[in-house]
Amino acid sequence: MALVKATIKGEIKAAFTAVMDQADDKREDALDKVADKIADAVVNAIKSATITYTTGLVAPPMGGAVTGMFQCTIS
Repeated sequence: MALVKATIKGEIKAAFTAVMDQADDKREDALDKVADKIADAVVNAIKSATITYTTGLVAPPMGGAVTGMFQCTIS
């Protein structure tokens, strides 16, 4: 699955919307809820990333450590 900015934005907007109507005495709880939901949005975005290896790594024919520069695309 590709990273979609609109999905992240939607999750963050929903987090703020969920706590906008909190009373002042509940502000700290509201901030905790928003921070938690934003953290969830970021984690979800990272988990949805796709890394596609294209080229760059070389394994020695007789075994040993792989060398080279990992070339990839992230979407």
